[in-house]
Amino acid sequence: QVQLVESGGGLVQAGGSLRLSCAASGITFGLQAMRWYRQAPGKQRDVVATITSDGSTYYADSVKGRFTISRDNAKNTVYLQMNSLKPEDTAVYYCSNVATTAFGRYWGQGTQVTVSS
Repeated sequence: QVQLVESGGGLVQAGGSLRLSCAASGITFGLQAMRWYRQAPGKQRDVVATITSDGSTYYADSVKGRFTISRDNAKNTVYLQMNSLKPEDTAVYYCSNVATTAFGRYWGQGTQVTVSS
């Protein structure tokens, strides 16, 4: 059974930092590309950052230079370090594996990030 469990969200003032974690089980984590998404109220769920199995990273333009995605394969965990947070970063953040032809996409339950101005 695949499980993705996010943690680390909370309330922070603009300019502050948070680190999100996503612990995975039930998947061959080291072989999976992983993503962080976010969804603000009334908006669609958008990709924030991606990390491939070999550690290559990709970011949405809105977070480049402020957010860093990383992974620890020994801990089956992917992280999202968020610095210089802005009120517009307020959203529920979700992690997911990147689906392949052989393996579907799974979602965590999400973690709320609220940035006050």
